[in-house]
Amino acid sequence: MFRRLMLAALLLFAAPAAAAPVIQTPGDALAQDAAAYAALRSLPLDEALRRLRAQQESVAATDALAAEFRDRLAGIAIEQEPYRIVVLLTGIDPVAPRIVPAGGMTVPVIFRTGALATRAQLVAAIATHQAEIRAALRRPPGIGVDPRSGQLVVMASPADLVAEDAVALADRMAAIAGVPVRIRVIGRPDLEPEQNMAGEVIGGARVIGVSPADGKRYACTTGFAVTDGVRNGVVTAAHCPDELRYVDPAAGDVPLTFEGQWGWGYQDVQLHTTTAAVAPLIYADTAKTVARPVLAVERRDSTRAGDVVCHRGERTGYSCATVELVDFAPAGDLCGGPCTPSWVTVAGPTCQAGDSGAPVFLGTTALGIVKGGSYRADGTCVFYFYMAADYLPVGWSVLTGVPVEKRSIGIPPDAGTQGRGKAGVGAVR
Repeated sequence: MFRRLMLAALLLFAAPAAAAPVIQTPGDALAQDAAAYAALRSLPLDEALRRLRAQQESVAATDALAAEFRDRLAGIAIEQEPYRIVVLLTGIDPVAPRIVPAGGMTVPVIFRTGALATRAQLVAAIATHQAEIRAALRRPPGIGVDPRSGQLVVMASPADLVAEDAVALADRMAAIAGVPVRIRVIGRPDLEPEQNMAGEVIGGARVIGVSPADGKRYACTTGFAVTDGVRNGVVTAAHCPDELRYVDPAAGDVPLTFEGQWGWGYQDVQLHTTTAAVAPLIYADTAKTVARPVLAVERRDSTRAGDVVCHRGERTGYSCATVELVDFAPAGDLCGGPCTPSWVTVAGPTCQAGDSGAPVFLGTTALGIVKGGSYRADGTCVFYFYMAADYLPVGWSVLTGVPVEKRSIGIPPDAGTQGRGKAGVGAVR
């Protein structure tokens, strides 16, 4: 049902000024994302920019709502038309609408009641009954929490609907999980679960390495620059080759030192250090002529369904789309066994094999790195999913801030701080 994306996110190393890309200001970075969002939703550019500012500035408000309604919370989502925040609650006691001033807008907050399970109960149902659900279908499915409906979403193969229809299958899955279930049909009957090592090198700037399993060269996209306070490095996906070489039109060929892989349950991350200068920058365009600073990191718990996010991969370049699910367990055994419901899905249509490790971001805020994706029978992308920056190796965090040599382009010298990402926990494999 799933195939793996293998792409490289992008890290910029210090390079000669003549070859260096243009560095964006934070305002330019968000304006670029707003243009992509405007095209995606057929919006005027100024409206798209207001909405993205409101998205960023309303995070604290939705975090507070999640805490206030913790015992009843089934989900929080951003609705695009009309633009508003929707809070889904269990029980029947009504809650009066509210407003959140953000981004120069007054964003309505509406409360819907009647959900049959809280987000915590839905996530717990995946953890408790994942093995039973996997065993009940022909192939282990992806399972996620839909914050709009308060249901589990079980992503079944068409082959699972041969003997029973979607309603009957949903009822059977609900009886197993003990919570409401909706069936979403993904892929085609003969499609195998997601595989590692897709996307061979075909040229261009990227991280490349040779797989000892088949002797072939593969490409990945580097994610974000990282630091442990002493050493600096770069992350990509754990399923990339261990020995990688960074090749970039601006930086040239940069040697990397493999430090470890973390690929169990909720992680798919590989870490490399280097003695070369490392900057807290990511490429922000397909052609690698524009880069932007990374000034902040957003936690997964603050990300909402309906949020606009962007990614830049070696295979597909730069694009933006909306978050679908924030609590998702990918299909198959992609995490050294079953995955935990800690992955975030983003709607297609832009994802392809070769994008694994790519940075996911909005403006100058880091969100995570791409792991894999789901495809239709014709090969088009249904969605991709990423590991949140929360789950970097213990002691490491995203490198944030503005390089000294870049401060003459309009970015305040004190913009951002180094290492605001939260390290995760996991064992090296």
